[in-house]
Amino acid sequence: MSSEPLAAPPRRAEAPRSELRRARIAIAAVFCVHGAVAGSLATRIPWIQDHAGLGAGQLGLALAFPALGASVAMPLAAGVSHQLGARTGLRTLLALWTLSLALPSLAPNLPGLCAALFVYGATSGMSDVAMNALGVETENRLGRSIMSGLHGMWSTGALIGSAAGTVAAHLGADARMHHAAAALVLTAAGLVACRGVPDAAPAPGGEPPPRFALPPRSALAVGAVGFCAVFAEGAGLDWSAVYLREVLGTSAALAAASTTVFALTMAVARFAGDRVVDRFGPVRTVRAGGSLATAGGLLVVLGTHPVPVLGGFGLIGLGIAVVVPLAFAAAGRSGGDPGRSIAGVATLTYTSSLLAPSAIGAVADATSLTVSFGLVAVLTLGLVAAAGVLRTPGRGGARDGGAASSAARS
Repeated sequence: MSSEPLAAPPRRAEAPRSELRRARIAIAAVFCVHGAVAGSLATRIPWIQDHAGLGAGQLGLALAFPALGASVAMPLAAGVSHQLGARTGLRTLLALWTLSLALPSLAPNLPGLCAALFVYGATSGMSDVAMNALGVETENRLGRSIMSGLHGMWSTGALIGSAAGTVAAHLGADARMHHAAAALVLTAAGLVACRGVPDAAPAPGGEPPPRFALPPRSALAVGAVGFCAVFAEGAGLDWSAVYLREVLGTSAALAAASTTVFALTMAVARFAGDRVVDRFGPVRTVRAGGSLATAGGLLVVLGTHPVPVLGGFGLIGLGIAVVVPLAFAAAGRSGGDPGRSIAGVATLTYTSSLLAPSAIGAVADATSLTVSFGLVAVLTLGLVAAAGVLRTPGRGGARDGGAASSAARS
């Protein structure tokens, strides 16, 4: 296939605009449901830690198992979509992911939690690949950028899930009941949302994707940039509540609110992201975001009061918000098979986000949580240096690859 850069995502005029709008709404709802699962789990991690009787190092070890599950399963996602069709494949994988939410809080000890989080990570990663591939497909059909907004819907879902978790933590609710109810509601919502996504069936006679969709060479640099951002995202989602509780001694409700602040700033930035990237281009946007995230990391490390630390987590979320959407969009246009590129980059970036919590826990066990978030600040600073790999020649001219067409701005 040609890897010639495109001036804009290709339009598919044969699809009615009303159908394209419905497809965009449906895939946005899928992103929202996926994020709600992550937010629902993140706010109750302190409860799960106490229930299983785990220290910081043991919790970090358990949080490595989602990464292991994702590493094993994510390369298989393209094959599932090929065999079942894009819509049915997404519906199946998303349902498995939403139902897996109920498992971690049931674990009575470290081995049980590791097993539950392995399944959680495997189903999360596969559904993540499937929905991002359909997101790029929908973007191409519309002919304008929507990926940042779709990830904004993911953050909105995470915000909804974390807000519900904050209320549950404040009320002292048992996480087993909370997550069982949330899993049922989100499974139903996901099945309804999947009815409207595009069904991108494989071409007749087309070769099936490789069993393991490893990233092509053209996508490796994009994956490296994504690594820095998603490491910070995974650390913020899974450890912000623990950080406030253990380092600053806050209440469980205030600690859980840190996850809500993190998700809120990411959601706001992602909804604005498509227009910002269109105006300034991906390179300038990511460099500015990396600077904000680094400042936020320093506030977390140096803060001695909950208010500046909460602000620091908010800045981290704001700064990294658009990096992952830009990485997936760049992967989808990096040449060769777009599905394979997306699956490969997703494997690199998403697995690194799931590795982040265990790395934070390991560093915290050896030193402190404060030192762990110093590592986050270093990695977000790396975004400033490495943002140039997201430049797409021919898109937006002088604005380092931003889509500059007036249609995209409308």
